[in-house]
Amino acid sequence: MLSAPSLLTFDIFGTVVDWRRGLTESVRSHGVEMGDREFQAVIDWQARAESQAYQSYADILGESLVRALRLDREASRAIAAEAGRWPLFPDSADGLRTLMRSAPCVAMTNSDQMHRRQVEDQLGFRMSGWICAEDVRCYKPAAEFWIAVGARRSVPFGPAWWHVSAYADYDLATAGRLGLTTVFVKRPHSIWGPSSLETADLRALATSLGRGS
Repeated sequence: MLSAPSLLTFDIFGTVVDWRRGLTESVRSHGVEMGDREFQAVIDWQARAESQAYQSYADILGESLVRALRLDREASRAIAAEAGRWPLFPDSADGLRTLMRSAPCVAMTNSDQMHRRQVEDQLGFRMSGWICAEDVRCYKPAAEFWIAVGARRSVPFGPAWWHVSAYADYDLATAGRLGLTTVFVKRPHSIWGPSSLETADLRALATSLGRGS
């Protein structure tokens, strides 16, 4: 039996926002097609940049499109500035709205504060909090990100803190090592790994919590 959550933290891009679809459509609007190989090149470039001295996510995203896709810099910057407008997964708004009845739902995201309003405009409501790389000056999967979130929310590591993500590599592995309850969400391009719980989507997670996990 899992502990009831006192805090739910969420990866955003890839778990709440369909970032592959959004990025694919954005670069296509500038005349560039992005297949699996190109998408992976963008991810790999970003991962290397995020492991080095802090830069904003908009800067990293924009530069990754220049380096990996040869997109011109002006178009790349425009795409990066609007990343929070990429489409939500169909279940995200309803699922999060329902989950907020169970516990505070806080974004824990490798992004910038400027993306918050864009995402929440699509959701139609504000999340309980938005803690991003810009705030903590580092990127997941660094444990320092979770340490900073715990301090800001005054929540200790433990099973009552649930972390929800489609990515074992960026999120669930670190969260699990820190003693959190981990929830793997099955999404396109998700990276599977061991977790406390697996769910088809956020609506299904909300239903599960509603009847007791």
